[in-house]
Amino acid sequence: MTFLKKRNLSLSHKVICLTSFTFMSLFGCSSSSNSAKNKPLEMSVQTTEINAKQQFQLSENLHQKLLANMVWIEGGSFEMGSNTPEARNRERPAHQVTLDGFYLSKFEVTQDIFQQLMGWNNSYFQCEDCPMNNVSYFNMLLFIERLNKVTGKTFRLPTEAEWEYAAKGGAQSQHFLYSGSNNIDDIAWFSDNANKQSHPVGLKQPNELGLYDMTGNVWEFCQDDMYRNAYKRGDRTNPLVLDTNRHVKTKAMKVLRGGGYEFSAKESLVFIRDGATNNVRMADIGFRLAMSKS
Repeated sequence: MTFLKKRNLSLSHKVICLTSFTFMSLFGCSSSSNSAKNKPLEMSVQTTEINAKQQFQLSENLHQKLLANMVWIEGGSFEMGSNTPEARNRERPAHQVTLDGFYLSKFEVTQDIFQQLMGWNNSYFQCEDCPMNNVSYFNMLLFIERLNKVTGKTFRLPTEAEWEYAAKGGAQSQHFLYSGSNNIDDIAWFSDNANKQSHPVGLKQPNELGLYDMTGNVWEFCQDDMYRNAYKRGDRTNPLVLDTNRHVKTKAMKVLRGGGYEFSAKESLVFIRDGATNNVRMADIGFRLAMSKS
């Protein structure tokens, strides 16, 4: 087993979390913070619940907020991955990919929307506009299933190719090192400025497409299964690396993109890939909604 990164997510707990790969496995633990601004938790996760009668509903205000935040991403072709010296084998080789247009949210899913629909919120660093975290991939799929029922829409997670295309600026790309700038401090909460915690969405500058926090804040799950050699195989048009013979609730490694608040600038380059099992819950993992054109 090779340990790629040690992450001290909680100085108060004196716990070390490790991102490790046997195949490519990410084991996690959670954290707390002393900042009052985002209503931090001190010793354990506070699960906030609402009345059961309110579950599976979304207020008109939050419904409209969610829809207004969906940005149309014009389809096109782009270079996915990288051949630069900073790229690891899992990010090589750079290759051309063509995508149809799709919608992607300006922001990571926030705690207010998740809590109102699901009836609970066990996030670390709790605040309405902070990214939802400490939820598994399975929790995310259930949230999306319920969201589609109450809205009549077809929200989903983005594919990895869609995510990287959008992060790189799509058809408006200026080929930045990070999503929206060559200066990571302009656009991201990362190890040098985040004070070991996530922050409310949308406080940094957006990228070329008006998307926020595509670098930093929390890692974001994609639909794809995580394979080291994914870029050496598969379709180059609307690619989705997914074992369709596996039951959806079977344990599997899924792609994470975007970097998180405890990762360095080098570890947050726009092409960087990571992975986590679909049952893991961590303080620095969240998600963002996508939707196909109806």
